[in-house]
Amino acid sequence: MAFTLGAHILLVPFGVALPFITLLMHYRGLRREDSVALKLARRWSAVMAVQFAIGVVTGTVLSFELGLLWPGMMGRWGDVFGLGFGVEAWAFFLEAILITVYLYGWRRLKPWTHFWLAVPLPLAALMGAFGIIAANSWMNTPQGFRLDGQGNPVDVDVRRAIFTPMFGPEYWHFAIAMFMTAGYVVAGVYAVGWLRGRRDRYHRLGFTLPFTVAAILTPVQFMVGDSAARAVFHKQPVKFAAMELVWETDTHVPEYLFGRLNSDGSISGGIKIPQLDSILAGFKPSTQVTGLTSVPQSDRPTAVQATIAHWAFDIMVIIGSLLILLALWYAWSWWRHRDLPPNRWFFRCAAVAGVACLVTVECGWITTEVGRQPWIVYNQMRVSEAVTGTRAGSLWAMLGIVMVVYVLMFGAFLAIVLKMRTRWRIADAATAAVPGGAEPETDTPYGPRAAQPGAAAGSERTTGGAS
Repeated sequence: MAFTLGAHILLVPFGVALPFITLLMHYRGLRREDSVALKLARRWSAVMAVQFAIGVVTGTVLSFELGLLWPGMMGRWGDVFGLGFGVEAWAFFLEAILITVYLYGWRRLKPWTHFWLAVPLPLAALMGAFGIIAANSWMNTPQGFRLDGQGNPVDVDVRRAIFTPMFGPEYWHFAIAMFMTAGYVVAGVYAVGWLRGRRDRYHRLGFTLPFTVAAILTPVQFMVGDSAARAVFHKQPVKFAAMELVWETDTHVPEYLFGRLNSDGSISGGIKIPQLDSILAGFKPSTQVTGLTSVPQSDRPTAVQATIAHWAFDIMVIIGSLLILLALWYAWSWWRHRDLPPNRWFFRCAAVAGVACLVTVECGWITTEVGRQPWIVYNQMRVSEAVTGTRAGSLWAMLGIVMVVYVLMFGAFLAIVLKMRTRWRIADAATAAVPGGAEPETDTPYGPRAAQPGAAAGSERTTGGAS
């Protein structure tokens, strides 16, 4: 489950946020009659479609795993929190239909009609994220039910089961992270092109719009993330203790950057900052922070699990802080010169920012899931009670098969994207070679095709060559 979720979540930012960024570029192209912006929007929509197809497979595997690997949880609690998965399924089908309409509509619909038909696409993507985060936040702060004499949930209140105490902080933190990640990843592609000497308007615009979206959201995300961490402090104090390596309940608790928790409560390595953890949790050194020893050993993460959650949390915070500096660098240059920073190191950092964001997404989910151990439903059901009884040998065989399939699938995705990139470069070069400056990229990567530039005079134009 960790492998498949970790692989699937790398695609989620593009499924949730790339439609919005694409529509922003599409709007700019229509509003300003900008052919370069429309070209970028068309190309991004093609990548979006390929990514969505891969996400369908990885997401379907996850849905099967919920039933196959966690029958105890789904059998007992499915009636309580299963609506979130239902919402996600409806959002998925709606998104699939809207993507199809959007792809089909290029050069077949009137420009503004095509645009407005695609406007619900980002909303459908956010609705899918809503369903998944509703289910996950319920696992972190379960409510909306009562237990009968046999310990089974009854009298389910759907509204309370969806809108749990952690839903708001977790959803907004996740959603903004998706938009940031998609923005930085897309901009990073054009930052690499810029570093390789491609300084045309195509690369400039392809970098500027998504990077601006990500840069604006970066400081917002830092504040939302701080609020989410404080919500964990209040609602899941033992998880917070694992994230911060707090052993004994106390005030004036120091903050550790990295370090390793030992089984006796001591911390090896790391950088100790006196009193900072209490200050971050409650804005004053006298804030009392609950420690791991506040609950029995069987009800808290192990020393290794706490260290994993702590490192994941620290990596996420450090990368977020560095991204704020990058966003400020960009804002300062734009404010002073109305231009991109001329320093090559800025573009080197921008090229790395997308990968760094993907790392933070992984770290966020590791913190959420590992910090909750040994509970799969916080304080209600342990992982050992929820997991399948299938023999270990069968599970390892299943994992091996899934890993091979995923490597092939992601390899195919990369090959397709690189093939499209090569075709687009050839089309751009051919267009540039046409005397008089023909319209940039008269063909799209899908649908009917026109004759290629340079075709013999008088040759018949074709409309059906694409598969």
